[in-house]
Amino acid sequence: MSKDKVHTPAPAEGRTPAASSRGDIDAFLARARATAPPVSGRGRLIFALDATMSRQPTWDRACQVQAGMFAEAASVGGLDIQLVYFRGFRECRASKWVSDGGRLGELMTGITCRGGLTQIRKVLARAIEETRRAPVQALVYIGDAVEEDIDLLCDRAGELGLLKVPIFLFQERRDPAASQAFAEMARLSRGAHLTFDDAAGGELARLLRAVAVYAAGGRRALADRSRGGDGGARLLLEKLS
Repeated sequence: MSKDKVHTPAPAEGRTPAASSRGDIDAFLARARATAPPVSGRGRLIFALDATMSRQPTWDRACQVQAGMFAEAASVGGLDIQLVYFRGFRECRASKWVSDGGRLGELMTGITCRGGLTQIRKVLARAIEETRRAPVQALVYIGDAVEEDIDLLCDRAGELGLLKVPIFLFQERRDPAASQAFAEMARLSRGAHLTFDDAAGGELARLLRAVAVYAAGGRRALADRSRGGDGGARLLLEKLS
């Protein structure tokens, strides 16, 4: 695991970002649709996790389902994944890109949850940075809270929308403020926002595998899986419509 922290530029001193009007957002999305999608021979996906203390009860489950993501991706052309997580006091770390599911599992099992505030903006900044180096097909984020300025997060999500990187946000717990933020980030990036509870571990695994298929093979691969009876692929296609 890299020891370098992910740094996010701070907003200009004395300036507070204003909320976007509906017309501004619609114009922004129109520009995003007009941007040519990146071309890549092998899928790349950033898998980001909130590793603060509130996530401890579900951490083991997150470690287990990633193996299914690799298996599904391999069947449609392969996938490279970078693990990003934050926890504690301003700690945000990223792994190297890996194509071995076992290796990613080792990285994840070595992480322990620590108390702290969310650092989602750093995750989004990392995704932007990586995409400018080489195309990234999707960003997956699993978390349960938002303790940051929503407008700043949406600004970053909009940048990812222009770069054709959809954000797939999987929300634990029913926090209304987090739901509002995640839904808007998904809309601006042309991704999807889904919620689940402690009883939905199987559903989470199916949805994450569907995202892996999308990152490795695009909408066509996802549609093929949906026609074959894959419920996760069908739900994801509905969310992307």
